[in-house]
Amino acid sequence: MSAPDIITAARGREVGRAPSTARTAVAASRRRDRTRLTIALCGLVMLLLAALATRVLLGGYTVTVADFVRILRGTVIPGASYIVLESKLPRALTAGCAGAALGAAGALFRRTLRNPLASPDVLGVTQGAAAAAVGALLVTGGRGTALIFAALAGGLAATAAVRGLSGADARLRAAGGVAGSAGGQRLIVAGIAVAALCQCVVAGAMLQMNEHDLPAAAVWLAGSLSAVTWPQLTVLAIALVPLLPVAGVLHARLAPADLGGALAHGLGAHPSRTGTAALLVGSVLAAAATAVVGPLAFVALLATPLARGLAGGRPSLPAAALTGAVIVVLADFLGGEAFGSSRLPAGVLTGACGAPLMLWLLIRSRRHA
Repeated sequence: MSAPDIITAARGREVGRAPSTARTAVAASRRRDRTRLTIALCGLVMLLLAALATRVLLGGYTVTVADFVRILRGTVIPGASYIVLESKLPRALTAGCAGAALGAAGALFRRTLRNPLASPDVLGVTQGAAAAAVGALLVTGGRGTALIFAALAGGLAATAAVRGLSGADARLRAAGGVAGSAGGQRLIVAGIAVAALCQCVVAGAMLQMNEHDLPAAAVWLAGSLSAVTWPQLTVLAIALVPLLPVAGVLHARLAPADLGGALAHGLGAHPSRTGTAALLVGSVLAAAATAVVGPLAFVALLATPLARGLAGGRPSLPAAALTGAVIVVLADFLGGEAFGSSRLPAGVLTGACGAPLMLWLLIRSRRHA
């Protein structure tokens, strides 16, 4: 029985309902929630497919559906085949994968830390990945796979630094595996400090770059998908295949912790170990996405509350992943096609949308403090 179901049953007993009546109420509530979640997931899948189709078929160079199918079957259409197979299709799929990774990471962070501001952006994970990637580009001139592994290492190092500075391990154990809104504040403060340090590293590294590497680094740091390739998409997809199912399992196992650490342990859960694993998996997901497409600001912060609203107020990692994918695909399309000759990276649009949401969450958390 999930945490909300336990609450529903408890309320039924409080008002004197018979056990059978309480069970009936719980069953009806579960059916309504499952129906709402199923409808939300189906709607998000359809919206994602529509966004991908829009990104691939429309824009400055349009492709008909018939020509797209012919290209996928191997027919070579001069001009169209190259644009679709080497630019539009890998770009759209990479945007979807990166958004899914960031959305799932945001769902894990928020449920573990129980703070609406908990996300890889705020906790310095994406900034750590960016600092490591830019540092590797400056020191070794590494590109492609080398840059990806450097970013992954940087994101994990930033996560370890934040946890160490905030004493997260001790606080998770003390709180039964979930930091809570108050406990998550120390993590957020430590994350802001680590993110600021990483941004200083990025700025210093870029000042030392030569004229050949500087433009590429600047575009990547803005969160642009203009230069993604099939090998980069392959690396990201390989990371997501095992990580997303693991993230889903960890997210579900954290459900009893919504009622508090003591009750979670009484139900046989292990929120401390599960929370630690969830933060680790979320950090790898965020770092993997950042390694390929650069730091896409506030995607995780945007995806989690939107998905929760669509799912009727209940946390859902699949909904968060799909929402993140839709956000990045649409941001990439709008940034590349909606401003005429100006080409804005997707990270610019996600940052512009995420900043007001972050301010709203800050004001809301202050009112409820």
